[in-house]
Amino acid sequence: MQTTVGVLALQGDVREHVHALENVGARAVPVRRTSELDAVDALVIPGGESTTIDKLLRAFELFEPVRQRLRAGMPAYGSCAGMILLADRVIGGIEGQQTLGGIDVTVRRNAFGRQVDSFESDLSVDGVEGPLHAVFIRAPWVEEVGPAASVVGRVEGGPAAGRIVAVRQGPLLASSFHPEVTGDTRVHRLFVEIVRES
Repeated sequence: MQTTVGVLALQGDVREHVHALENVGARAVPVRRTSELDAVDALVIPGGESTTIDKLLRAFELFEPVRQRLRAGMPAYGSCAGMILLADRVIGGIEGQQTLGGIDVTVRRNAFGRQVDSFESDLSVDGVEGPLHAVFIRAPWVEEVGPAASVVGRVEGGPAAGRIVAVRQGPLLASSFHPEVTGDTRVHRLFVEIVRES
């Protein structure tokens, strides 16, 4: 049976994630309503602006339904802002900003700097064969990892060497980079495998 993965379609690289998921054999659908959320096996939370996505989740009355599905074990993958939303704790958030939570990590918003400080780097990600070309755009990094989560990727060179940029906790996966913009679908393939396993 084909796996149906929703892509939270409130802001960010929705089309690119849909395309990448379809390329690895999943059925990908945009999610803007609870009825659409109820019909998916898993959810991708794309990059964008984490505070805006938080506000839109509440405006569309999706915040609690998504949080409940995550707590009930729904697999999810978050890239960049999606990583912030899946983190249990955030440094540098605006007042009142909430996360959906689920991954026992502390994430620092815009850790790598502003848009002009965006960069690309090759790195290894557990579960992905060979080096991965990662694109970081106003990206967060993981400052602290709690006992329930595990590190699956770090920056390997340059001034940010050693910074944690990919984490996993059970069926939840998050990266501070944007695999959907490179045409490399291996992170999406890994996520679909996680969905099928759970």
